[in-house]
Amino acid sequence: MARIDSKVIFVTTSPRTPAKMIPEIRLLNTYFSGQKWNTKTQRAFMELLREENFFNGQGANDPAFSARDRINRAPKSLGFVILSPTIQLTPAGKELINLRRKEEIFLRQLLKFQIPSPYHKPTDNSTDFWIKPYLELFRLIRHFGSLKFDELMIFGLQLVNYRQFDTIVDKIDLFRIAKTQNEGNYKKFRAEYLKRELGEIYSADINSGNTRTRETNDASVTKFLRTKASNMRVYADACFRYLRVTGLVNISHLGKSISIVPEKIQDVDFFLQNSDREPCFIDSERQYVAYLGNPQIPTLLTDNRELLEQKIRTEFPQLQIPETAILQELKNIFADELENRKEQILKDQIAAIKDYRLFEEIKSTFEQILDNSLYDTPLMLEWNTWRAMTMLDGGNIQTNLKFDDFGKPMSTAQGNMADIVCDYGDFGLTVEVTMQSGQRQYETEGEPVTRHLAKYKKETEKSAYCLFIAPNINDACKAHFYALHKMNIQYYGGTSTIVPLPLSVFIKIVEASYNANYIPEPRHIQRFFERSNELAHTTDNEVDWYNEITQEAINWLTE
Repeated sequence: MARIDSKVIFVTTSPRTPAKMIPEIRLLNTYFSGQKWNTKTQRAFMELLREENFFNGQGANDPAFSARDRINRAPKSLGFVILSPTIQLTPAGKELINLRRKEEIFLRQLLKFQIPSPYHKPTDNSTDFWIKPYLELFRLIRHFGSLKFDELMIFGLQLVNYRQFDTIVDKIDLFRIAKTQNEGNYKKFRAEYLKRELGEIYSADINSGNTRTRETNDASVTKFLRTKASNMRVYADACFRYLRVTGLVNISHLGKSISIVPEKIQDVDFFLQNSDREPCFIDSERQYVAYLGNPQIPTLLTDNRELLEQKIRTEFPQLQIPETAILQELKNIFADELENRKEQILKDQIAAIKDYRLFEEIKSTFEQILDNSLYDTPLMLEWNTWRAMTMLDGGNIQTNLKFDDFGKPMSTAQGNMADIVCDYGDFGLTVEVTMQSGQRQYETEGEPVTRHLAKYKKETEKSAYCLFIAPNINDACKAHFYALHKMNIQYYGGTSTIVPLPLSVFIKIVEASYNANYIPEPRHIQRFFERSNELAHTTDNEVDWYNEITQEAINWLTE
């Protein structure tokens, strides 16, 4: 049981990307089902997790703690796993692993998550929680039509008791009115508004002098409020990501707002009207565990045959619904049609990309990424790089992104694989992207990038290269990738041709393709990477190699 010491909404923040739970609990179930969840199994789990590369980190300082961080938080809190008396998946956890439509499974579990519960008990210093956070956040978004990230962070997180819903609505209304009176100075206006709200939320702590934050001796009110603001940003970001995994909301990355997908409004209205807002089984862990792990509750629109048929006819009027089909068969038919529609949307997108019709949009998105003006820059970088590689043409370009029903990116690549894989027939190319910078770029990306390339070469049995893209390239990465050009390492399938390029240079590659009076071919791409191999053996150090290959990239189509 976790003790909650918070004045704002508490939600799970680990893993940061909800879909990462799927391979992780599959791994847990495969190797540890029926065993005790203790320090020994936790360390063993982390060893396996690192090998699979589902976890962007090492967990080396305290592997057992890292394992608990991955499993005791979202997987347990959302009812996918049970850790006592032994490790096992709940029925909901089994469905998450085995069924195709993950969105509906995530939705049911999020709607049941509550504070307080037998898993999460507020302390005496905590606020008076009485809420199912995700249920009420859906209600808040539906009420306003669209909710800005700042609005959810500053006000939505104050909704700790569902009976305060109208009060929070009034606060957001007042904020919006005040914002219109401060146009052109939003940054300062927001900072002052946030400081004032934080002062009210934490007034008791401030008045009692309880302002020292963890891992510091600084007890100043300024430091205290800055820390609380940072924590609220983390919680708000987690809310956006976990709501997004249901497939029911759209994220405006430029406007940094969240809204209900128009085609999903009926679904949202159904569970808002039919879900109990009251937390349940507060003092009975046995009943709560059974309730939380039940994949059939709460009831959704798709559980009602009449409403499901109506929805199918609305979205796919050309489809003939078999009269003899049972409810589950109808759900499968609907899922198949959604998948077919998504595939057609993506095909149409690819056709537009290959014709260079989206060049200006792709270039503009890269510029927004460099300006850090988008909500989820790692996701947008991966998505836009896939579009750019597709535009270069000449190969079969596959991304490991997760797309929603309308072809919009939901989450970044999962598992032990490259972000983007390009098949050019005689050779292949893996593309890895990251927003990481500094030493952390090398620590979290260096080895996995090499391993992904080795995995691809082994699976395809053909020569392959790797393009590594980041806003800026860390010196350690330059040295690491330079050395791998010349080091014959059996574990990585021989030498590894990995070229790191800053995003600004990659944009020039894309522009050169657009401005060329011919369509680039795979040979141009292969020539560039073979030139990197030549330079690695003719230059004296990684700095010279990097400078020269960067110049080659800018002129990659020069004959």
